[in-house]
Amino acid sequence: MVASPHAEKFAACLRMLKDRSGRGYDRLGKEAGVSGSSLHRYCSGLSVPTDYRVVHAFAKVCGASAEELRELHRLWALADTERDVPAATVKESPEPAAETKAEPAPGPATRPTAQPGPEPKTEAGAGPGPGAGAVDDITPGRNVGTGPDGEPGGNGEPGTAGTPRRSRLPEKLSPRVAVLAAVAAVVLVAGLVWLPGMNSDDGSPSDSGKLLYSPACRTVSMGQHDECVREVQTLLARAKGRLAIDGDFGPETLRRLTAFQVLAGLPATSMADEATKEALYAQKVTMTTWSAARVAKRIREVFVEDPDTAVAIARCTSFLDPLYVLPNTNGSRNWGVFQISDARLRDLGGTPRRAFDPDWNIRAAHRLWSVRHDFHDWPSCEAALKASPTATPTATPKATATAGTKS
Repeated sequence: MVASPHAEKFAACLRMLKDRSGRGYDRLGKEAGVSGSSLHRYCSGLSVPTDYRVVHAFAKVCGASAEELRELHRLWALADTERDVPAATVKESPEPAAETKAEPAPGPATRPTAQPGPEPKTEAGAGPGPGAGAVDDITPGRNVGTGPDGEPGGNGEPGTAGTPRRSRLPEKLSPRVAVLAAVAAVVLVAGLVWLPGMNSDDGSPSDSGKLLYSPACRTVSMGQHDECVREVQTLLARAKGRLAIDGDFGPETLRRLTAFQVLAGLPATSMADEATKEALYAQKVTMTTWSAARVAKRIREVFVEDPDTAVAIARCTSFLDPLYVLPNTNGSRNWGVFQISDARLRDLGGTPRRAFDPDWNIRAAHRLWSVRHDFHDWPSCEAALKASPTATPTATPKATATAGTKS
């Protein structure tokens, strides 16, 4: 298997974390909940894990920082996108040679430059030059044979050629003027078609020049990097979404856009579709939410049995971000502070929008904890905390409860 460029970067990041940890594949795999041989394949670039949870668990076991986790998620998303995409074949190399051969061929532009040459002879009375007859044939009011040089004149003297010269000059320049006018018209029309805020049909202004309504921004989705993405990020930031405005549609933008769609009551399409564009410009949705300090305080109030471990689990899953969204390769998502999955939300009678309420999310996570009085619903983070020498839970998990207590 030949790794893609993104898969190579992803594998290099994994190797860096592994080497820094100073531990072997088997030990890291045991702590991250995956086999050592699988970790070896991932770090070698031979394969890309289909579930990001494995990557997240491995990185946490290796002691990755929050910034490193974000970068690793970005690299994984790009590598996962290329999983089933065949390598592009370059077939355009012969084209420059063909174009080079075509360039020396005489074009229409070479002809007008040759026409002005004989013009001085005609003006000096030396006789008509090449092309002069063609102009004379179409000159209105031509009085053939009235002058010695074939030009109309009152008494046939050469000096009378000045009058026809004034009528002939614009006609000799008219082809050039026509070409320039045609080029200018094409440029103008193209500018109107692609100008942000114009309709694609008639070029009339649309919605006061809003960029996302222009044809260039017809689709805005993952992997895109342009001004359309920057406009989406700017509008999300105005709605109090926390993200960088860099024009790069990566995992961070995907999470914020998905959260915005849910809060706006729209389908979570993970792209800026027409309904999402309207909601972004309407600016009626706010993404203001709790701070990390307030989230941690509420977790300690709810998880009185083991507050330190609960805060550590939430920090591992979402960085204490109430609007955190984690997409999975199977199409499902995890939501909110404790990253409650779609399946668990159904069990708890919740919805993605409800999961973004930090108080509801924390209390729902406590209900899951109460089933067995442990954090079995977050195996990756729990394993990482047990393996970490800095983890100091304040309470020992109680004995396992019966399965019938699940709510």
